[in-house]
Amino acid sequence: MSVRDISIDPRLIQSARDEFMDRGFLKADLKTICDNAGVTTGAVYKRYKGKEELFGAVVKDCADILDSFVAVRTDMNFSGLTDEEVRNTWIMNEEALLDLFRTLWKIRGDFVLLLEKSAGTVYENYGNEFALRMTDAYMEYYLEARKRGLAGIEISKVEMHVLCTSFWNAIYEPFVHKMTWKEIEEHCKVICRFFDWTKAFSIN
Repeated sequence: MSVRDISIDPRLIQSARDEFMDRGFLKADLKTICDNAGVTTGAVYKRYKGKEELFGAVVKDCADILDSFVAVRTDMNFSGLTDEEVRNTWIMNEEALLDLFRTLWKIRGDFVLLLEKSAGTVYENYGNEFALRMTDAYMEYYLEARKRGLAGIEISKVEMHVLCTSFWNAIYEPFVHKMTWKEIEEHCKVICRFFDWTKAFSIN
């Protein structure tokens, strides 16, 4: 009985990552991936159904981290929060936002693959879909603030989506444009000044 050579897997994933980053999913060449990894196409098809499943394997850890980020913010139990805690969720906190940037910095390569190189895969609208998921989460926070009389103006879900998309694009773009960490630190300060949610929703 043959034993699977697990040393192939990291080489294959890294070669695929490099090829997808260089050419995007649609133009990436499976033979080039295999040649650079020193494996046969047969070895790939023993592990994956094809190029798209291989792309999914490359970005899986990154997607899992982002899914967990969304899950934490959509599974909030508001009943245990005081009015002050609900109000504070809308205050832009530079250190908290910088923590998010630190998380994304660690996975920045695969994050860019999801955002910019995934056309032709199930991930091709990842940025928009992420913003939609976060819109749902933000809307729940807003409705809770509104119910408690903390939000002074009416906001539609469409308006919330426009605002969330703008906000998350401001998070994505530094990685797409290959900002240095120092530049991201400064960018974080700009975002905190620019996106004043308490004013946008008249949080009292």
